[in-house]
Amino acid sequence: MIDLPETSLRVTYVDEPELEFGHGQRLDHPKDGLFLYGPEGKPSQREVRIGVIGTESGIKEFRSWLLKLQAGIAVPESGEREKAYRPHLSDFPGLKEAYGIDVNDDAIVSYALSLSDIERTTSLENHHEAVSLTADFFIDTVAQHLRDEEASIDVWIMVVPEIIHDRCRPLASGRRSLDLSPGEFSKRQKKREDLPLFDGFIDNKAEDIFDDVPDFHRQIKAKLLTFGQTCQVVRETTLAPEKFLNRAGKPIRGTQDAATVAWNLATAIYYKSQSTPPWKVAQMREGVCYIGLVFKLIPNHKDNHACCAAQMFLSEGDGVVFRGANGPWYTENKEFHLSRDAAKNLINRVLDTYKGKFGAYPKELFIHGKTKFSQDEWDAFSEAAPPETNIVAVRIRPTMGDVKLFRDGDYPCIRGTALILGEQDAFLWTSGYVPRIDTYMGPETPNPVSVTILRATGDMPDIEVVLSDIMKLTKINYNSSAFGDSLPVTIRFADKVGDVLVMGSAQDAERQPFKFYI
Repeated sequence: MIDLPETSLRVTYVDEPELEFGHGQRLDHPKDGLFLYGPEGKPSQREVRIGVIGTESGIKEFRSWLLKLQAGIAVPESGEREKAYRPHLSDFPGLKEAYGIDVNDDAIVSYALSLSDIERTTSLENHHEAVSLTADFFIDTVAQHLRDEEASIDVWIMVVPEIIHDRCRPLASGRRSLDLSPGEFSKRQKKREDLPLFDGFIDNKAEDIFDDVPDFHRQIKAKLLTFGQTCQVVRETTLAPEKFLNRAGKPIRGTQDAATVAWNLATAIYYKSQSTPPWKVAQMREGVCYIGLVFKLIPNHKDNHACCAAQMFLSEGDGVVFRGANGPWYTENKEFHLSRDAAKNLINRVLDTYKGKFGAYPKELFIHGKTKFSQDEWDAFSEAAPPETNIVAVRIRPTMGDVKLFRDGDYPCIRGTALILGEQDAFLWTSGYVPRIDTYMGPETPNPVSVTILRATGDMPDIEVVLSDIMKLTKINYNSSAFGDSLPVTIRFADKVGDVLVMGSAQDAERQPFKFYI
């Protein structure tokens, strides 16, 4: 347990942030706001052009699902009383009704892949080869379309058969079962030194597959960065769970109800096909920029070098990812820290991009991370800061049951509850009971995040202002339409962005919109 200071503690509440939708209307729930008012701003294009890649059965299931998206999907119910006690679920009104966009079924571009070819490549003995060749079925199809067809695609839908999910993940159990045992499977994997030589040199094309982690989803995202194409990966079992049953006649995996799947899929299609997000946080402080630092070890690097990136989020809610320099950022203390030059260069790129968009540097630049910053890093941040910008370093860490707060009632403490420990420290419950939907979505007493304002180049901000900002940043997950996340977007997607950037096939990605990574 954490030893709390002996000074008097103060419990406060951070108001649930409101979101802005069409016609300047505000509500705190994405589903209600989209249902009543539509997306914030007008769609940049109302007819979305979709490309679908998958097996013939997968494409058929997606086309069937698209009809449901356009018609609307009700929340399943077995009785009026049950529906009344599930206010966190919402009927999906339809793609055009909620988002103001449409998909012409006749204009969908579809490319069918051979299931037997997928079976063959996913069964290859070497895991790297199996995943790379399987991912190339999808990527090569995109490349061929861009090369041969004039019609552009706004968002690609990759419908993935279950054998890809089973066999094309790191150490997937489905792949181990193809061989003998986990140990034997590991022994039989080829390495760079095992590759054939041609004219005295290693076959570079064969070697490249070892620069990517054998993970289908990450490889698809990384390889599409070079084409500037967005995609949404969907499993066949998500679209048709009732068609994939176990011996007991039950679905082989649990899925969300169809209406929730529709909300999430529609939100992703809108976000990845339009120039602006479907909603933004209302009353976001002007002139403020937020970045989350991302670190990830580079696979197979002999010196444990790491990739660094910065996720920048503006008042509009949308984000940009900046790739920093690779280097020996992983320290003996098992923490990631940039060199002085690397830190300065990365922050300068963020500041210059902000100024290019708004015509001036930000008044405040908040840097969110999970660890403290080294002296070299802070000196670099200070040197990069123009006189009019106050750079503030904030550490945000999930807690693992170190502290609990109990509430007298049927539900745990309310989301937004904060325990102020001092002028620079607090615990913030970003998950908890939500009066708006009359429920708590977690399995046990929620854990708070630990928030510490580490340093500032100017005046130290008020801790409650920082907590309010963090709550607002939990409301802009455009990969779903959930009420709110348990972590701010600056921290929430750090691992996902890092997972993509460390792939060898993403090495040329310097600055890309955030929508390409999720």
